[in-house]
Amino acid sequence: MRKLTTFALATALLLAPLSALADKIADNMLLLQTASGGWSKQYKGVAVDYTRTFTAAEIAELQQPGRKDDATIDNKATTYEIGYLSTLYKTEKNARYVAAAKRGVDYLLTAQYANGGWPQFYPDLSSYHHQITYNDDAMVRVLNLLQDIGEGKGDTGALLRASHGARAQQAVSKGLECVLATQVRIGGTLTIWGAQYDEVTLKPAKARAYELASLASGESVSIVRFLMRQPTPSAQIKASVEAAARWFDTHRMRDLATKKIDDPTQETGQDVILIAQPGASLWARFYDLQNQRPLYANREGVALTEYMQVPNERRVGYAWHGTWPDKLLKDDIPKWRTANGL
Repeated sequence: MRKLTTFALATALLLAPLSALADKIADNMLLLQTASGGWSKQYKGVAVDYTRTFTAAEIAELQQPGRKDDATIDNKATTYEIGYLSTLYKTEKNARYVAAAKRGVDYLLTAQYANGGWPQFYPDLSSYHHQITYNDDAMVRVLNLLQDIGEGKGDTGALLRASHGARAQQAVSKGLECVLATQVRIGGTLTIWGAQYDEVTLKPAKARAYELASLASGESVSIVRFLMRQPTPSAQIKASVEAAARWFDTHRMRDLATKKIDDPTQETGQDVILIAQPGASLWARFYDLQNQRPLYANREGVALTEYMQVPNERRVGYAWHGTWPDKLLKDDIPKWRTANGL
């Protein structure tokens, strides 16, 4: 048998624990995959930790046929696991990993509404789970993953294009129609998108108490990036991107930035304040659907028009402002225009 060099042996010893951990994570993903084929974002009320060791009792409980199916696309759930298992399959060649990834994609295809949107949860459509969800980029992550599969791009695309490419591309086409249909029009003018929508009316909807029906700037940036990755953008896609770009430019909060400070007079001992910063740009996370001005809320769901009206706990614990569209406007859209002869 060929002897390993000192370097090769040292490398193997270093990589062995990493490989074992990768396998453990993947095995836990297989354990936690739900009956519908998707994955939950939580286990026993906390974020899933795939590095943990499950007890025999927990494993038996998870393997029960009647286990609750709380699969979701929120917090990167399901898309993350599909990608992880696809990448690990390259080195491990474990057939169970590719089978689970395929089941995950089947789940995404099944969960899609006829109008092209995706609910935040499926099959659990209770509460606001049934809403078409752009919030935290949930639906856009699904669309990008499926487009990768349709194009054979990346580890997931290379692995699953043969089995799922055609269906994935069909789902992307439907999803694209939904994206274009849900761009909010105010006073006859296209603006940006809301974070979540009623799946029947395609109107922006309320989710958690402090997430009111509104225009959502951060999520809209990700939607525009998805539109910009389309290889041959239609006139409607081009108009959609340009309308969003105009809206972002018009509604920037000029010469402002956020700053987190220590403030012993506040209940949290901290605060997040707005400060003057010449040349900077800032956007509110949410904008009112009528006057298109920054919109805030408290935990009771009361709409607030001024940032400092937001309780301190919410100012510190939630990102009410950001610079999400900055790079899009400065770099990405100009390059996209050049690439498309605009």
